[in-house]
Amino acid sequence: MTRPLGVYVHVPYCAVRCTYCDFNTYTISAGRSSFARLASAEVALAARDASGPVETVFFGGGTPTLLEAADLGRILRAIEDELGLTPGAEVTVEANPDSVDAAALAELRELGFTRISFGMQSGVAHVLWLLGRTHEPGRATQAAVEARDAGFDHVSLDLIYGAPGESDDDWRASVEAAVAASPDHVSAYNLEVPPGTRLHADVRSGAVAAPAEDALAARYAIAEDTLSGAGLDWYEVSNWARTDGDRCRHNEGYWSGADWLAVGPGAHGHLDGRRWWNVKHPTAWAARLEAGKAPVDGHETLSPEQRRLERIMLEVRRREGVDRGLASENAADALIDDGLLRRDGDRLVLTLAGRQVADLVTRTLAG
Repeated sequence: MTRPLGVYVHVPYCAVRCTYCDFNTYTISAGRSSFARLASAEVALAARDASGPVETVFFGGGTPTLLEAADLGRILRAIEDELGLTPGAEVTVEANPDSVDAAALAELRELGFTRISFGMQSGVAHVLWLLGRTHEPGRATQAAVEARDAGFDHVSLDLIYGAPGESDDDWRASVEAAVAASPDHVSAYNLEVPPGTRLHADVRSGAVAAPAEDALAARYAIAEDTLSGAGLDWYEVSNWARTDGDRCRHNEGYWSGADWLAVGPGAHGHLDGRRWWNVKHPTAWAARLEAGKAPVDGHETLSPEQRRLERIMLEVRRREGVDRGLASENAADALIDDGLLRRDGDRLVLTLAGRQVADLVTRTLAG
């Protein structure tokens, strides 16, 4: 049996860099005009090693919608021409709320994009300012409505909790604002402060305080209570969907060991147990493709033990849970006794308390 095939396209450009971001993103504009042509060439190279059709496509970043809609459509057409798309293929594009308007959304939908994920992050002005976001409160929810009006099948809003200075009431207001826009999918992530980011420097200097662990747990509980009350059910620790059909199928591919091709600077791919990653800088990536070479920077094949650990890490976060056979019985029993896991047939499933400390559960199961 062949595994589902997806394509991830990394568009590395941003208007500004958020204070917490350590993704492979750049505020330069050089190379942006040739990105669609080069990404299409990379699709043709990648298609030599894979057979379609493609079930999911995900344009991430960065801010993909800093490119013209026509350029994004050109890359999508290259994927369709080289590999084919299954009927009903999920085609997602990430967007900052202020990087699109109603006309751009209508054009994206016409070009074949079926799902859009807006980086809302917060609905509170002082939190958006601290995170370095450029949109005003309310713009994300307005954009979600515009996307619905444009005919998108699925509209998602991404939120971040735990920002310095954010209160429980701030977070509750943000989740409620998201729900009011009637998305069929919401993602909520706790704020991380990676070294090298502006926010990390501010935390180290004492200019702002890092979020407390108990505050993060409380914010997660607020998200679960508000989202479930609005009819959105968790299917992965950080993701809620209105129905199973509203889940992000592309991300489910990552979590379940599917294959996907990588396109763009720094993008990672996986095919038949082999992983690879592209050179990170857009200039180096472009130079490789201009020379007719694949822009791969490295690759690896995981050992059986590495695959076991990865399966635990990915499966335990899902509503379907993790295979009991992957973890030691003693570790599982201890976590069940602590109220962090429950048995569901041959699976181990996180409780709400377990979801709030999912990383701890993962480490314990992995041994």
